Amino acid sequence: MNIEEKIKNLREELSKHNYSYYVLDSPVISDFEFDMKLKELQELEEAHPEFYDPNSPSVRVGGMITRNFETVVHEHRMYSLDNSYSREDLLEWEKRIEKILGAENVNFTCELKYDGASISITYENGKLLRAVTRGDGFQGDDVTNNVKTIRSVPLVLRGDYPPKFDIRGEIILPYEGFTKMNQERIEAGEDPYMNPRNTASGSLKLQDSAEVARRPLDCLLYNLTGNNLGVHTQFESLQKAREWGFKVPDTARLCHTVQEVFEFVDYWDIHRHAMPYETDGVVIKVNDIVQQEELGYTAKSPRWAMAYKFKAEQVSTRLNSISYQVGRTGAVTPVANLEPVLLAGTTVKRASLHNADQMEKLDIRIGDEVFVEKGGEIIPKIIAVDFTKRDPESLPLSYISNCPECGTPLIRKPGEAQHYCPNTYGCPPQITGRIQHYISRKAMDIEGLGSETVELLFKEGLIDNYADLYELTKDQVVPLERMAEKSAENLVNGIEKSKEIPFERVLFALGIRYVGETVAKKLARAFGSIENISKASLEELCAVDEIGIKIAESVIEFFSDEGNVLIVKRLRDYGVQLEISADKLENLSDALKGVTFVVSGVFEKVSRNELKKLIEDNGGKVASSISSKTNYVVAGANMGPSKKDKAEKLGVAIISEDDFLNML
Repeated sequence: MNIEEKIKNLREELSKHNYSYYVLDSPVISDFEFDMKLKELQELEEAHPEFYDPNSPSVRVGGMITRNFETVVHEHRMYSLDNSYSREDLLEWEKRIEKILGAENVNFTCELKYDGASISITYENGKLLRAVTRGDGFQGDDVTNNVKTIRSVPLVLRGDYPPKFDIRGEIILPYEGFTKMNQERIEAGEDPYMNPRNTASGSLKLQDSAEVARRPLDCLLYNLTGNNLGVHTQFESLQKAREWGFKVPDTARLCHTVQEVFEFVDYWDIHRHAMPYETDGVVIKVNDIVQQEELGYTAKSPRWAMAYKFKAEQVSTRLNSISYQVGRTGAVTPVANLEPVLLAGTTVKRASLHNADQMEKLDIRIGDEVFVEKGGEIIPKIIAVDFTKRDPESLPLSYISNCPECGTPLIRKPGEAQHYCPNTYGCPPQITGRIQHYISRKAMDIEGLGSETVELLFKEGLIDNYADLYELTKDQVVPLERMAEKSAENLVNGIEKSKEIPFERVLFALGIRYVGETVAKKLARAFGSIENISKASLEELCAVDEIGIKIAESVIEFFSDEGNVLIVKRLRDYGVQLEISADKLENLSDALKGVTFVVSGVFEKVSRNELKKLIEDNGGKVASSISSKTNYVVAGANMGPSKKDKAEKLGVAIISEDDFLNML
């Protein structure tokens, strides 16, 4: 046997043993035998670098150093899930999806919700290509070298896998491994880690992959994403993923009724504590993939999935004081400063009190013993006061009347819960907050510039608004604290590169109140340029789909301010994109303006998402369910019969994919 064959055989053998041990939990050989074979492979690979393979089992031991984690755009966006906390929430969700689908008795796949660090792993031709953190859902950090050290992540697949796909899951740290890590830290005189989830997440960003390899991380997978994957249901996709070599927990259940969903939730609410890793709820997904596609997504979440969160852990602690934070819009938020207390694995010192009404509703006072829980087990919140322990001499609280940062009298508009500081251009946290929003990932995504650097630049008098960023020079930035030559160069280059960001993201970055990502896209599409938006009347703005009076008034208010107009003019002069590019304009028209479509079924010439994009790019509106306002239903194969019946009953025209394409 020649050297190349020997290396190949050792790799195949070690991959099989790795799968048996870490995925199937049924080792075939001893740890010592495995280590000896791995050592033999490493020695052969070292002596014969011409046979290098990035997916060899030897990469499991780590050794790669990553100085900077590259930002990678997800080919398929990673959405967050809507949360529910009661049976009523789930029943309402079931009604909504049945209405959209025009179908009853929808089947569901129920899976445990793992509490770890979300990951998306791309495979091409059966080999691990890339692993990327969730980030903001649109893009994340490339942590491929670190993820390759996790033994339960297959480097090479087996079976009838698709040519290319993403698989999503959670990187977790089982209780047993977490306990062992902490014992070692305590023995070494170091502070123990606080909880498994944060430790797992932090592990992915360690620069030395050899250190990651020493940590007992695991990876539980739950979702296939891509095109033409050859699976028809969520439950089938879990089975297929197991066959290809992924570690997919066998706790998932196919439920035919919502009652069966409740039974699954009730069972795991009790038995989850026996699991070897953290779980904080159940994820319920519509099982049929075609139905998932038909339900689609909101701006943030899939309509076809819902996370049911188990009842949050509660603790009581003392309220020491209340401070007030000012956001970029001037909104003032009261924050409770608490006696530190351990809650769901983390030390809680602060909790939001939201607004004056919430403080009054709780009748909260300094010195009170309060009950705290984590909303969705993430954000701490005060839910009640223990009145049995209240000091009889305590005094009711009054909400502050002046801004805690600049001293300006606060205002509260009729019908709004929040107090605001009206000193828009003179209040420091509003100034820095607007710039921090401008540079954020979903907006201008300026590499090399973070929130702390913005604070520093403002403090040093180098910037007062986001237009000032484009006048910064390397020589101005280098002398700043924690700023080396290379960092300063990256910052200035990042600002320059932001001039390539498309108009709709620039519009979002401006920070106009109520203009989020979706609204910014609609306004950009409707008016084409910042100039047209700035001149639009209230009626013209409200004529845009889903733009109401509140948003329209906010846009008009923004452009009626001379300071904002000047800043926008400066951005234009610096070369920032303030109109839709010519290339994009070529693909846009008003051919379908005022026409509402519902898209249903499976299509042959274009995908469902491409079809929806064609509608929107040509001025039409895509609705999720059929109503009297629907003009056309574009029907593909497998359109639900009840949806067809509803369209016929309402007299809505049903057209084919070809009919629609001919319209254009």
